[in-house]
Amino acid sequence: MTNEHTTHGPDAAFQDHLARGEFRIQQCGGCARHIFYPRVLCPHCGSTQLTWKAASGAGTVYACGVVMGKPGTDTDYAVVLIDLAEGVRMMSHVVDCDPHTVTIGMPVTARIMDKEGSPLVVFAPSQKQTQNGGTH
Repeated sequence: MTNEHTTHGPDAAFQDHLARGEFRIQQCGGCARHIFYPRVLCPHCGSTQLTWKAASGAGTVYACGVVMGKPGTDTDYAVVLIDLAEGVRMMSHVVDCDPHTVTIGMPVTARIMDKEGSPLVVFAPSQKQTQNGGTH
């Protein structure tokens, strides 16, 4: 059986999708569970039948912290663990809001941004959050 991993690894495939503007995560053909970070084998059942599926982009902040930038600058940023609707957790940043207002349980939406020439998945407060008087 030939799969994407025979020509390059799963991390490269993930980055290739992002470069095309597609946020995709793997799903196992053996147990149907979603997987993140990209892998060659399913960590749940050991299957090699992994396919790339479009992620919904919907998530919730599981944990958060703020990295403090140089004093006197506006360079603080929120580092977060996000629980995606598909059942996986990933580390990222929250953008488009004051990083000090990011809270556990905050609904967020993924987007792809360019960071120094490389695509990166970041999250912003979801429309639901901003419409209900939340942070933004």
